[in-house]
Amino acid sequence: MASSTICILIAIIVYLVGMLYIGVRYSDNKNSEDFYLGGRKLGPVLTAMSTEASDMSAYLLMGVPGLAFFCGVAEASWTAIGLSIGTYLNWLFVAKRLRRYSAKIHSITVPDFLATRFRDNTRLIETLGALMIIVFFVPYVASGFSACGKLFNSLFGFDYMTSMIVSAIVIVAYCAMGGFMAASVTSLIQSIVMTFALIVVLIFGIRTAGGWSQVVENAKAIPGYLSLTSSTNIFAEEAGRYTPLMIVSTMAWGLGYFGMPHILVHFMAVDNEDNLKVSRRVGSIWCVVSLFVAVIIGIVGYSMAKAGALPLFGTEPEAENMIVQSASLLSKNGIFFAIIAGFCLAGILAATMSTADAQLLGAASGVTQNLLRDVFGMKFDDRKNMSIARITVVCVAILGVIFASNPSSSIFRVVSFAWAGFGATFGPIMLFALFWKRCNKWGAIAGMFSGAATIFIWKFLIAPIGGVFSIYELFPAFIVSSLMIFVVSLLTEAPSGEIIQEFESVNS
Repeated sequence: MASSTICILIAIIVYLVGMLYIGVRYSDNKNSEDFYLGGRKLGPVLTAMSTEASDMSAYLLMGVPGLAFFCGVAEASWTAIGLSIGTYLNWLFVAKRLRRYSAKIHSITVPDFLATRFRDNTRLIETLGALMIIVFFVPYVASGFSACGKLFNSLFGFDYMTSMIVSAIVIVAYCAMGGFMAASVTSLIQSIVMTFALIVVLIFGIRTAGGWSQVVENAKAIPGYLSLTSSTNIFAEEAGRYTPLMIVSTMAWGLGYFGMPHILVHFMAVDNEDNLKVSRRVGSIWCVVSLFVAVIIGIVGYSMAKAGALPLFGTEPEAENMIVQSASLLSKNGIFFAIIAGFCLAGILAATMSTADAQLLGAASGVTQNLLRDVFGMKFDDRKNMSIARITVVCVAILGVIFASNPSSSIFRVVSFAWAGFGATFGPIMLFALFWKRCNKWGAIAGMFSGAATIFIWKFLIAPIGGVFSIYELFPAFIVSSLMIFVVSLLTEAPSGEIIQEFESVNS
């Protein structure tokens, strides 16, 4: 093994050991609220950066650059714009109200909050919510494990499955030991590592490509590559149209934020709702900058390929390895740069781990708190409850590894589907629950079910028709769910006076 490779491996191992240490450091969880919400003790900066790092999974350092590399700026940029707007609006409108409301009714998970908010004695809200959390978190977690497998396979030649399993073990270990606080502290560190990786790769890439003017010249040579209204790829002889409908549906990524359980719980966990203003500013700025740097890295990567430094990737999934190979190239400039490259690659692990740990905790809470405790009425003391939660974390991770066994799958596309599922299931009802007092449990149930069902129906039955139907499934599903919530709530009995009074006291 070359000295540069050894240096990279050492840097990555140091990083992973550090994450495990944090898991041990925060392993003293006394009860479920400690394990799932860190005892509601997160400060403003920790809230902001752990929230955004939990959001920005491997698609930030692999999916978005790979998409921009292969298809140009249109889809990647409109996705980034939608996500940036969605991030800010989520912080602005949802964060403070959700923190206040969830604390008042003593809820520690999203399904638990919705069920208590609407006094759902049928348990349908919690059952459906918990099941959808499991269904959509498995592929989401799998995309992160896949990123780890691809990294070690392409860089060191390690077996893809073995690499993925080892990475999953590390994530599960610190997550199961330290719970939410460990996941949050590691996410803060991981956001710093991710930022470092983006900056280093961008600077190195521009220099390797021959300067910024050369990057622009190469990109202009591809029809529609730099256009926000064109659909293309690096092998296209002419560009197609990226229509206004496609733009709107791509920007609909931003709607997903209102329904992401692993993001919403960070709002519930902040120590003081007044600190959320600082969190909003810090988190939103980091999100905007990191997303658009990721898009630019993809464009720079194409010029690196034209200069012969990187291969000219033949597919989008292959292009997702661009940062991995860029870091490998950087490592050949001496031991110092090999160590720097190692921490750049740790940034990919950081992006993966910071999201996977939050998702694993979300899935565990769905099983233990919502299904076993609330739906099936099983009573556990705090020690046994946390033991079951840790076992659930392991089980979800195993399912994620099985789901990610195909290395040729696109990280961006897998995340896209899971993101749509959460956004349509929880997004509309979360907004209605916080802002419309006439909304009732039947509207909530109808909205959650129709939103989740529309995702599958549109993705696998309607979108393949093509034409105007070939749009991101979250857009129509969000609309269907919102309409169902509104109509069914009006057609059924109004909420009780107790619920109305509680709503008004929270929002006064």
